[in-house]
Amino acid sequence: MRLQRLLTLSTLALLTTALPARADLTAFIGTQSAPSMRTTTGISAGMGVLIIGFEGEYAQAHGDDICLAATASSTGECAPSLRTVMGNLLIQTPRGIVPRLQFYGTIGGGYFRERFEPIGVQNTGFGTNVGGGVKIDLVGPLRLRLDYRIFKLGSDAVYGTSNRFTVGANIAF
Repeated sequence: MRLQRLLTLSTLALLTTALPARADLTAFIGTQSAPSMRTTTGISAGMGVLIIGFEGEYAQAHGDDICLAATASSTGECAPSLRTVMGNLLIQTPRGIVPRLQFYGTIGGGYFRERFEPIGVQNTGFGTNVGGGVKIDLVGPLRLRLDYRIFKLGSDAVYGTSNRFTVGANIAF
């Protein structure tokens, strides 16, 4: 009886003090390295409770088609297009701890496709990423997001490691 009452009171306390989940959506643009800098665009959606967050993201880095067309048969130093679909775990500071700033670190993994379009060479597989950044409050729910990631792509990738820096418009809801 006493254990049952303790469990009931504990459950009631947890339910009445639970923190609401927060979600956000980010559209971003930036640069991706390896073997050369090229434009990257993408979108991510995430949710979190206090300091733990989860995020799904889609990104596309454009390839160097002019270089590939000139070589016509070799990947050489030409940059492939790179598509990633990643799931990430975020550890972040609670909002309001540092006024207007929310810092985070992230680690994740998912699908990648590296493609040398003009010559029809494509590599796909599993990749991982690690990085971090900051979300800066602007006006209302609108925030600026600065993000840096290091990607390690599977063994089939011609360029197994690349870095990405992005700037994004983030809306929290």
